[in-house]
Amino acid sequence: MTEAELGFLLAAAASIFATVDPIGTLPFFVALSEGFDEADKRVILKRAVATCGVTLVVFLVAGRFLFAAFGFTLWAMEISGGILLFLIAYDMLHGEVGKKIPPADREDAIRRRDELAIAPLGIPLLAGPGAIAMVMVLVGNSGGDVIDLAGLFVAVIAVTLASWAILHFGQGIFRYLGRVGITAIIRVMGLLLAAVGVQFIINGVVGAAGHF
Repeated sequence: MTEAELGFLLAAAASIFATVDPIGTLPFFVALSEGFDEADKRVILKRAVATCGVTLVVFLVAGRFLFAAFGFTLWAMEISGGILLFLIAYDMLHGEVGKKIPPADREDAIRRRDELAIAPLGIPLLAGPGAIAMVMVLVGNSGGDVIDLAGLFVAVIAVTLASWAILHFGQGIFRYLGRVGITAIIRVMGLLLAAVGVQFIINGVVGAAGHF
């Protein structure tokens, strides 16, 4: 690998990491997974990170074709992602997320666990419109060079593994807060998540309006 190729790989990894932003996602993960036992939290984490990695790889390989095939734009994804985040935030603000789950509701809890792992944690909190757009831009900048494309794949895998480590080990930071502290975090994160959702919608509307 030449110095230029190594530089492209490092720059790509840093850019993808910044847009995936697992550090910023950590408090949302803690809030959304509150009420589940440790085994379920591990499943949520693995599936959320896997969803993120698979999504970025898919758009790395076939992103342009997918957008063309379905006829939608990045702005449409921002608007739909924003609506999804706002609905989740509404539940957080009203205490519907973070309740302790009784054993009798185990089947419903497992289904809800899987849903949370995919959305909103995997998409769009980790693999959001920004991360997808970044991957597609980097693919364009690679000029189709095989080594650069392989480097992008390595960068996505590295960011995926780093996201898992941050979300896994970062939970300890919040444990000393206890249930009252986590409940407070859920409410605050709900408010912030609502703002993120609204900003996604605004970005999508402004982008679409500017295009047309």
